[in-house]
Amino acid sequence: MKNKIEMTDKEFKDWEMQVEKTKKHNEDLLLEFKKHLENKSLKPKTINGHIDNMRFFANYYLLRYDIIPIEKGSIEIGSYLGDFFIRKACWASKYTIQENIASFKKLYTFFCQKGYTSIVDLEEMKEIIKEEKSDWIYEVEEYYHDAEFIL
Repeated sequence: MKNKIEMTDKEFKDWEMQVEKTKKHNEDLLLEFKKHLENKSLKPKTINGHIDNMRFFANYYLLRYDIIPIEKGSIEIGSYLGDFFIRKACWASKYTIQENIASFKKLYTFFCQKGYTSIVDLEEMKEIIKEEKSDWIYEVEEYYHDAEFIL
């Protein structure tokens, strides 16, 4: 009995094409977001930080198990910052969790203003942050504290 899902070559090529199409779509939205941040006169380093945070989320999380376009990903914040980011981003820390939260809030507020995501999804994301932020920070500190002993 096989434990993994197998795709035919055609299914795999179709999946790859959909991933590339969604990456392009995400990049277009991130470019629009970047222009929005530039119009708000944020420093280039700050803008690039927000874009890098959201690009990692979009390309390495939202496209990992399913193909979810970035504007539909706000409610994934809990599993992303509470698990995936901590395990997969070697730079994860209390500080980078807080940076990512700021990036999420800015991006999805912008998306809501543009009509790309709903106010309901934005408010749900904010509620998840409010309820789970301290857990994410605890988890990242524990994860890397435990890793020190393994090295």
